[in-house]
Amino acid sequence: MPLDPALRQDIVASVEAGFPEQVAFTQALVRFPSLRGEEHAIQDFVFRELKARGFAMERFAMDREAIERHPGGSKFSDEHSQAPIVVGIHRPREEKGRSLILQHHVDVVPAGPADMWATRPFEPVVRGDWMLGRGAADMKAGAAANFFALDALRRIRLQPAATVYLQSVVEEESTGNGALMTHLRGYRADAVLIPEPEEEKLVRANTGVLWFQIEVRGHPVHVREMGAGANAIDAAYRIVGALRRLETEWNERRSAYPHFEGDPHPINLNVGRIEGGDWASSVPAWCRMDCRIAIYPGVAAAEAAREIEVAVASFAREDRFLSNNPPRVAFNGFFAEGYVLEPGSGAERVLAEAHRAATGSELQSFMTAGYLDTRVYALYDRVPALCYGPISKNIHGFDECVSLGSVRRVTTAMALFVAEWCGVEPI
Repeated sequence: MPLDPALRQDIVASVEAGFPEQVAFTQALVRFPSLRGEEHAIQDFVFRELKARGFAMERFAMDREAIERHPGGSKFSDEHSQAPIVVGIHRPREEKGRSLILQHHVDVVPAGPADMWATRPFEPVVRGDWMLGRGAADMKAGAAANFFALDALRRIRLQPAATVYLQSVVEEESTGNGALMTHLRGYRADAVLIPEPEEEKLVRANTGVLWFQIEVRGHPVHVREMGAGANAIDAAYRIVGALRRLETEWNERRSAYPHFEGDPHPINLNVGRIEGGDWASSVPAWCRMDCRIAIYPGVAAAEAAREIEVAVASFAREDRFLSNNPPRVAFNGFFAEGYVLEPGSGAERVLAEAHRAATGSELQSFMTAGYLDTRVYALYDRVPALCYGPISKNIHGFDECVSLGSVRRVTTAMALFVAEWCGVEPI
């Protein structure tokens, strides 16, 4: 049953009343430089804020063995974060509505050279409608929205009439193992909402992602005798060419995958880092490349990984040097599959109505060719997993920013969604 119009207006007004505090809260989150492995402090902050609001609390570590046993587990490396997962649990006096997981991640990608930013990356600045800062959009504005959608109900002396889990995870930017760990811990709900920066749209389909590293060994000699050696960096460049051909092949398959056929290039290979050699006047003896590539929903991560290994090995057999010095391929992060959100769920209908009330427009859906934690709940819990969040610019780039007007609209839609999906009861 749709919300009573008077209650809807009360919720809209409550979000508006709390929005200055929400902006300040978002800025507080951005000030934590919560790079991979450095999320302990922000998770402690999140823990304290949830506890102060009366949530029952749990804080737990990654269980590497359990993650590695699960088919959705991504690969561990020395860089894998050891920061805890934090979950706040709201339990109603009487369970009348439908349960919900609200989730966000607190890890952010590196800022890059500070002198290439217009502002200091971890000192959030508001310029007009935009808040700038690393993580402001991806996804600390969404994290704050999780808090303040529930705060908006509390401000008018209401709370969800169903169990709500507010989950704060790490490793979203590199493995997805944080969200998987909440699943392995046993948290389940009737629906999941994750407010990633998705242009006020609902993600209908999402790629999986693989991370892998290729290592090449060369034959070092003095540069004056270069012809007698073998340059590992040059060999690595040749392997990139083989990977680009594989990328082209995968993109040519897009017509077989609904929601991807209209995108000319949904599968993107990124050579994200390359290092090698020891000395400018020595032919380099080694080179390592870190790569990322997307995979279509329905494609098993192991199957895609085998294709990569075969492509590299096949190229190496035809290469004069690499045929006797095969490159090594190791998967060292994301090993995650994509998903499709089937239309027609009750949760989607409720979100569409909430979005309409908050924005005055119809909810649109789209495909996004990157990793999202919603894959855990879509693939393994098989519940409606809704990824929906604010308008942003430059995520993972310089001068990342989020639209505050959009954040307010999304928070309003989320508060309305919670009220209808979970029901409400007096505090």
